[in-house]
Amino acid sequence: MRVFKILVLLFLLHVVRGSMVQLKNGGYEDIVIAINPELPEDHNIIRNIQDMVKEASSYLFNATKQRFFFKAVKIIIPLHWLPKPEYLSVKTESYDKADVIVANPFLKYGDDPYTLQYGGCGEKGRYIHFTPDFLLNDKLYNIYGSRARVFVHEWAHLRWGVFDEYNNDAPFYMSVNAGTASVEATRCSASVTGKYRFNNCTGNICISRQCKYDDRTKLYEAGCKFVPDKIQNAPASIMYMQSLPSVVEFCDQSTHNEKATNMQNKMCNYHSTWEVIMNSPDFSNTSPINSTSPPNETSFSLLQTKDRVVCLVLDVSGSMAANNRINRLYQAAEIFLLQIIEMGSWVGIVTFQTTAQIKTNLQQIVSEHVRQNLITYLPTSAGGGTKICEGVRKGFEVIKQKYSDLSGSEIVLLTDGEDTTVSSCLMEVKNSGSIIHTIALGPSAAPELEQFSDMTGGLKLYATDTVDSNGLIDSFSGISSGSGNIAEQSIQLESIARSIAVKQWMNGTVTVDSTVGNDTFFVVTWDGITSPPDILLRDPKGKEYRTSNFTVSNLNLRTARLTIAGTAEVGDWLYWIQNNHIAPQVISMIVTSRAASLAVPPVTVKAHMNKDTNNFPNPMVIYAEVSQGFLPVLGATVMATVEPQTGSAVELKLLDDGSGADITKNDGIYSKYFTSFKGNGRYNLKVHIQGRNKNVRLGRRQSRALYVPGYIENGEIKMNAPRPEVSDEEIQAKLGSFNRVATGGSFVVENVPSGGTTDVFPPCKITDLEAQFAEDKIHLSWTAPGNDLDVGQADRYIIKMSESLLNLRNTFETATSVNTSSLIPNLAGTKESFQFKAENVTIENGTIIYFAIRAIDNASLTSEVSNVAQAALFLPPKESLPDKLPTDVINDGVNVSTIVLIVTGSVIAVLITVSITVCILHKKNRRGGPELRM
Repeated sequence: MRVFKILVLLFLLHVVRGSMVQLKNGGYEDIVIAINPELPEDHNIIRNIQDMVKEASSYLFNATKQRFFFKAVKIIIPLHWLPKPEYLSVKTESYDKADVIVANPFLKYGDDPYTLQYGGCGEKGRYIHFTPDFLLNDKLYNIYGSRARVFVHEWAHLRWGVFDEYNNDAPFYMSVNAGTASVEATRCSASVTGKYRFNNCTGNICISRQCKYDDRTKLYEAGCKFVPDKIQNAPASIMYMQSLPSVVEFCDQSTHNEKATNMQNKMCNYHSTWEVIMNSPDFSNTSPINSTSPPNETSFSLLQTKDRVVCLVLDVSGSMAANNRINRLYQAAEIFLLQIIEMGSWVGIVTFQTTAQIKTNLQQIVSEHVRQNLITYLPTSAGGGTKICEGVRKGFEVIKQKYSDLSGSEIVLLTDGEDTTVSSCLMEVKNSGSIIHTIALGPSAAPELEQFSDMTGGLKLYATDTVDSNGLIDSFSGISSGSGNIAEQSIQLESIARSIAVKQWMNGTVTVDSTVGNDTFFVVTWDGITSPPDILLRDPKGKEYRTSNFTVSNLNLRTARLTIAGTAEVGDWLYWIQNNHIAPQVISMIVTSRAASLAVPPVTVKAHMNKDTNNFPNPMVIYAEVSQGFLPVLGATVMATVEPQTGSAVELKLLDDGSGADITKNDGIYSKYFTSFKGNGRYNLKVHIQGRNKNVRLGRRQSRALYVPGYIENGEIKMNAPRPEVSDEEIQAKLGSFNRVATGGSFVVENVPSGGTTDVFPPCKITDLEAQFAEDKIHLSWTAPGNDLDVGQADRYIIKMSESLLNLRNTFETATSVNTSSLIPNLAGTKESFQFKAENVTIENGTIIYFAIRAIDNASLTSEVSNVAQAALFLPPKESLPDKLPTDVINDGVNVSTIVLIVTGSVIAVLITVSITVCILHKKNRRGGPELRM
């Protein structure tokens, strides 16, 4: 058993939310770059990926002072691309777990590379997104720089959790140097030189001028751009403008610009990107390599996906007869086979107790008849012991009867019992190439079960014996294909269960939005007598479906299913279900559907916790990413339900407001701290999302790569074409109302005290403090934290001020205090506002005062110091016209001076022509005057 625990620890070291990247002797291995299955075959994409990563390896090696490089990369090729001899089969790699994805943007514009980041400073990102056009269009070099440099920029986001050193939302800030105030571009390092220009564009013709000051902000006007000199002396920073030839480093402690209003300063407490990288596990586990170049050239493996192959391996031991588990298993697995598993997939079924039995070999789902045939092999009785490895090996046997190896296949392993022999097949599973999804049912499922998922990249799911949570059905419903083909995947619109008293009704509304509607099912389950409850379902046009319209299988007498022909009507579907049993019973409604069109991606939800295992009293974070295509969906109502192994479920509202656990406002990632630990053991996560037409909208992807406006070369400003932006009309096109449900899998909590918990969680860090001068007063605003992180109400605030940013950060307690005796905290999530007159401070042009805040709860627990906010008074110099006409040019365009001369000449010619015409007409009128007067 001791050896088993050591093996498990080793397996867990490199598992990070699906990514299988490993670092060995400075070389990153098992990086997965996946090509979206919707992309047409184009081998230039593969070639350019390889060229990009090879070049990036050397750039990364030098940028990290000979410490890291890219050693081995796997590229996933779509199934529909023609097979080639050099293509191997995928194993546990998949599109949805890839480190880099190559896919079209949702809308026609949007080739900006970006990394999706959920967590805070130093936390790994989710994935990097490149578009095909970014990889194929060499004209974008002038915009972003070389692909290799962009890849290193994004890799730093993904792997080390650093943030951008520019800020598209706050591109300028006020700075005082040697007593002189000036407006500066948000950048790092501050020694990057350039000019500030504003483009006036008509069609493809732009005239550039000097930027003006904004009367309200006193900074440069909206639309002003910082145009860098092409030739620089500054070697940093890669997280600002990696496209500059001189940039070969990350900003370090000596070059870092702590005054810049960027996310790196906000999220990383004003530390440089290099300091964050040096603090990473990667850095502490490696040493510099004594070489001027990477010791290995990057190697590539080309892996092609294949048809989905799934074997259900289901526990039928004696304990499955308890708590109605075997019947609930049938209900849930039936939904999986009839509604969830994709058309064209291969499915087999194995049951196990002390021994294992093949119920059916692989069958390909090519029709409804095959689906109906498969459910006849689902188990209906239970008895015997529990030997998990017997079931797994028999599942492998089923797959090998059709395929020569297990690569890319999937096992859905469900068990409710303990098994002391689990470790006997761990290495076999690890080396199999098969992905194992685990479902732990009830409180006694083997604690080692999740190791199968950890080793193979499978899902970890958990269902309690509480029947009014739909936990088992939701677990099976969450096991969709990881191919990236969203149009094929089943989408859960509703999953709700309630205990209904005798003769009482369960009523509700399910919204079918325009992005879904094909292959739509309404399923009602109950746990009492075999006869169904009274059901009434009404579609948006008033058509009614009653109990007689639903189908009840002879094999499953407690499930009624209605299949909607064609595409379901868009709008609100209303249902009423009455318990006609003589006793209360749990009734549930489950609705699933698929995309309505291949051309329009459906709204999707991905939910998860920030980690799979947690030690009390560390808090956890719940995340739910709501998107359509790659665009974030804003304004939705997101409710998370966390169900513990023992005790009642906890419901929390997730927010996308940039406060508390939420990193970035309006990025479509809804977040909340979770601290309601009811004991040790497994917990499961489920989220309900509701979007209402008047509130919900699409947003623009945050943290996009810096779009360089142009360069100054040999004293001449050469502007790039403006960034193509999607109009509000295009981005808000008919999203409408919608409903979604998603499972977030399971997690394990340890070290919770058996006698209950005390208050151990302070208020959360305030991250959105803002400050500004309001005449002779200072106005502060922020979002209220809670008593426990972002829940509840804090007791009081401490506000400090200083004329030194770093002093405020490093010695908060000794800074000047602001009188907050009249300031009473509001409930968490409320916008706070506080105005006061600063004493003993002379406010004049160039004055900058920094502020920070801490919250204290009723147990005297104190939050971290907030972000540092700056109140600056700057009186811009009087506007002056340039001494000569600008000589700016548009990249690939016409010299602006030439345009000005042409326009001026044209205007003069028109004026001369008009003058001559007026003179001629005037003479004619004078000659004709007497005749007109007669």
